Amino acid sequence: MPRFRIQAIPQLHYDTGNALWELDRRVMACTFCHVKDSGGAPWNPFGQAIQAAFQADAKAGGKAKFPEVLYATLKAGGDADGDGYLDALEVYARTLPGDRESVPDRPLKELQAAFEGAGGIAQYAPPEVKARR
Repeated sequence: MPRFRIQAIPQLHYDTGNALWELDRRVMACTFCHVKDSGGAPWNPFGQAIQAAFQADAKAGGKAKFPEVLYATLKAGGDADGDGYLDALEVYARTLPGDRESVPDRPLKELQAAFEGAGGIAQYAPPEVKARR
């Protein structure tokens, strides 16, 4: 859904340096979570992981908002597409965490060090989560 895209882009810092990020589909394509370029069903493995996190929250009686679910999904340390790069590392490298063919161009250890140096998973925490710390 476009509103999820609008929420995810600043949370993942994809808006940095692009004043027109809301209008630029190259900033975050629908294929970040969906199979088709146009969005909608079906979802790729990363989109399915987000859906599963929403469902688990609902079963537990929660009412988590998308930014919290996105953060929890990344914090869980999954590799939705099974390409050997954790979803959070793919987000950091700006590759698609739901597409096995989209992988970072940096070696894993180098990427992990850069990710940790940039703040690790905490850099993707939504303001509500940061305020609780």
